[in-house]
Amino acid sequence: MNTDTGFPGSAVLATRLSAVEHLDDSDVAKAFADGDKAAFAEVYRRWGAFVYTLCARTLGDRTEAEDVTQQVFVSAWRGRATYSPEAGSLPGWLVGIARHRVADACAARARRARPTDAEPVSDPEPSHDSGVVERVVVADELARLGQPQRRILQMAFFGDLTHKQIAERLGLPLGTVKSHIRRGLGRLRGRMEEVDDESQ
Repeated sequence: MNTDTGFPGSAVLATRLSAVEHLDDSDVAKAFADGDKAAFAEVYRRWGAFVYTLCARTLGDRTEAEDVTQQVFVSAWRGRATYSPEAGSLPGWLVGIARHRVADACAARARRARPTDAEPVSDPEPSHDSGVVERVVVADELARLGQPQRRILQMAFFGDLTHKQIAERLGLPLGTVKSHIRRGLGRLRGRMEEVDDESQ
């Protein structure tokens, strides 16, 4: 029986992981798109927690968020041929997949909550969950930022760290951290206004 999973042996993979972990985000994305399994592992290492946090904050359930995060990365690997580094950032592409998987999870949750008796129930008016939309837009916009601004905002938004804590952890001047956050928040505020205009 052929037990080859298509992934290299642990020793080979460890060597290749050591090589790709020093690549910048764009080179990792290109290697991932080319089907490099070590690059895929590095993609998960760099952005797995980010995708999980997005799913957890949207779904409000850690176990479900873990399942959806796994689905996101399985879908990403299987659909890697559809990713084009020239078309956009890999984190942004992952957020797009996460958006669909979270929507699927919410739809499944709604189906489970429906009444099971035979009495017809009229469908409610479609609702617009602005909270979900805002969280996805924030995550999507963060994925567009370069480093270190993206990491700083992730630590502030999802890590609930103070400016001083972020500066200490990254070894950056406090003024630099504040400047990155101020500019990033201005950009996010503009995107929020665009979403509000589109929803009206």
